[in-house]
Amino acid sequence: MPDNSDPQQDLGFPGREDDRRFSTADIMAGLLSVVWVIAVLAYVFTAPEGTSALGLVMTLLVVFLPLALIWAAVTTLRSVRILRAEAARLQTSVDAMRNAYVASQQTAAAAMRPSVEKKLEELAQAARQTETTLATFTSRRDTGLTVPSADRKAALIAPLPASGTEEQPGLALGTPAEALRPPLSVPDFIRALQFPENPDDRDGFRALRLALEDRDVAKLIRAAQDVLTLLSQEGIYMDDLRPDRARPELWRRFAAGERGRGVAAVGGVRDRSSLALTAGRMREDPVFRDAGHHFLRTFDRTFQAFEKNAADPEIAELADTRTARAFMLFGRVMGVFD
Repeated sequence: MPDNSDPQQDLGFPGREDDRRFSTADIMAGLLSVVWVIAVLAYVFTAPEGTSALGLVMTLLVVFLPLALIWAAVTTLRSVRILRAEAARLQTSVDAMRNAYVASQQTAAAAMRPSVEKKLEELAQAARQTETTLATFTSRRDTGLTVPSADRKAALIAPLPASGTEEQPGLALGTPAEALRPPLSVPDFIRALQFPENPDDRDGFRALRLALEDRDVAKLIRAAQDVLTLLSQEGIYMDDLRPDRARPELWRRFAAGERGRGVAAVGGVRDRSSLALTAGRMREDPVFRDAGHHFLRTFDRTFQAFEKNAADPEIAELADTRTARAFMLFGRVMGVFD
């Protein structure tokens, strides 16, 4: 059964019906007025005759001035009482609105939580599948996908032994497997630095496996994979970056050891949000900072060897890989191009 009681009356404040009734103050003011009028009339009738005009004026003031003061006080009390009642009604409405808003927020959060948890679980599962796929292709040698690259240009030039020193004689245990393996070609090197596009990217996984078989390139691949994973934790993905393209001669000058504003165009990443997030993580996370420094050193050393044997179009193609974009991002954050 609905409750028709007025909440204002339950709180001790007068309701709208009470505003139309005579209150205790009204009754007291009426009684005081009657008593005052009777007292004045008694004074007039008992006063001696021959009262002057000034006395008449004073009599009128004595009669009406107290009455006016009494009813002015009554009107003020009535107004205060009405304002209190309205304030109580407003407070009750505000409390009801606040409770309804809190209840709706709690309901929405409870409805959203399962979908968010499901999405996070899907992302974690996808990450685990990617790591498993990378490990499988790294440890497995599929001869059907291996394309000999002996007839193609090598990505890195093997360092020559220093003059005046003799090479270490090989052991009489046969030729090492590394010596029989063909050198990593430039296209495979660039494709490996881009990383596979998806689980069905057979060429990408083939290039990545071949790159991991090269000791020097494998160091860069693992360093790049570490920083790309750390950047993804901040919501930074290399595919979202659109760096400015630098001319190949600037990349060659950078490989030759030039630093500063002369080669600042090499660090073409301008995305302020990514730069700010990376700089903040560098300051707060020592693991992130060490991984970034290691990646920059490894990329710098590997690119110096690559540049000596690469043409300008190949340098431009490498600059558009995910690994090169990460290098631009970390280089600009660490002030390499300042």
